[in-house]
Amino acid sequence: MKRTLKQRATVLPAVAASLAIGILIGWLLRSWGPPRPVVLDADPTQPEIAAPAISSTGLTKTSGAREVAATTGEPLVAPASPTSLPIAGAIDALRGRDLRLPIDGANVDAMKDSFEERRDGRMHEAVDILAPRDTPIHAVEDGTIAKLFVSKAGGNTIYQFDPAGRFCYYYAHLERYAEGLRDGQRVSRGDVIGYVGTSGNAPANTPHLHFTIFELDAEKHWWKGRAIDPYLIFRP
Repeated sequence: MKRTLKQRATVLPAVAASLAIGILIGWLLRSWGPPRPVVLDADPTQPEIAAPAISSTGLTKTSGAREVAATTGEPLVAPASPTSLPIAGAIDALRGRDLRLPIDGANVDAMKDSFEERRDGRMHEAVDILAPRDTPIHAVEDGTIAKLFVSKAGGNTIYQFDPAGRFCYYYAHLERYAEGLRDGQRVSRGDVIGYVGTSGNAPANTPHLHFTIFELDAEKHWWKGRAIDPYLIFRP
């Protein structure tokens, strides 16, 4: 009996203390809110981790493009600065250039609707061209290698500017680059610039080229533009 009373005398203060701590924590949370997560500053030169954003124009998808530009639906590019130029004009300009397919024998019909597919809650904004690993990837037009970039999502990627610096062609998930390829190098339509692979977040058993086109704005940054559906350029 004495042991029971002694145990109660020990337990009751502990319970009372726990209740008091719980009441204090509840009051603090109501007064100050829950702890806030740490937010790191974004690096504008790291498009693969940039969050998707919508431009201040508030435009939605129209004629195969959106003001939000994504290089891969995986690695993202920043949205282009507001522009009054209609996207239809950019599509007409590209169709007039007779761009070649980046993969020989690629099925253009299979690209249809790929641009608008949802990937991890956002629009894909690119086409995936399936091909065996190490299939050569060709430059779709004359131009300059603006940037060779390795990202967590896109893996080995290439940003190629057209001769006028109006458009950028983006190639991702490469197995490797063509030997000797470098930033600033001039390439010609049809040159082999890399090889199909599964680098980045591509499924290991599904080699493919993730390809898109985006229209640059006045700043001409390789990571910044307005995405355009490649199917609208290559279709008959």
